[in-house]
Amino acid sequence: MKLIIASNNAHKVTEIKAILSPFFNEIVTLKEAGIDIDVEENGTTFCENAVKKATEILAAVPFADAAISDDSGLMVDALNGAPGVYSARFAGDGHDDEANNRKLVEMLKNVPQDKRTGRFVSAVALARREKDTLTAEGSVEGIILNEGRGENGFGYDPLFYYEPLNKTFAELTADEKNSLSHRKKALTALYELLSKEV
Repeated sequence: MKLIIASNNAHKVTEIKAILSPFFNEIVTLKEAGIDIDVEENGTTFCENAVKKATEILAAVPFADAAISDDSGLMVDALNGAPGVYSARFAGDGHDDEANNRKLVEMLKNVPQDKRTGRFVSAVALARREKDTLTAEGSVEGIILNEGRGENGFGYDPLFYYEPLNKTFAELTADEKNSLSHRKKALTALYELLSKEV
């Protein structure tokens, strides 16, 4: 069974291989497969985007038995779930993490600490030939700070305070973050779904 990962992100690839290798004897990235596809993520939910990407990649790669994709982002309660699926382009197309973080801080400047709750959400989709597409989600609860802390991570990690460890996601070590991340939870849930089929 050959699985293609709809990503070239080294960390995602390592995580997916570690969790799903019992079900696939070959796992390759788009780059390793010599595929260059840019799927437009225009869904209204993380799950819709993940499914669209996985199914389009599988359709374009005839030698793969399955394709896996994920979509993730930050949902803030005081902003009715924003930035959500627009997390990467919250400050507009072509903007970077810094601009996105600035916009988030500005929008929450008058929101009291106890109302600054939010979560990182990840949806994964596994598209397969002759079988239903499997989906799973994972999330991590946190509080959005007024200013960033920490040098690790990316995106909204410096503003995302994780109470159980008294650290922002940008202050966690790679091992700490990987052990509790929203994507890890989603992949673990997908693993459980696959295990039930065996």
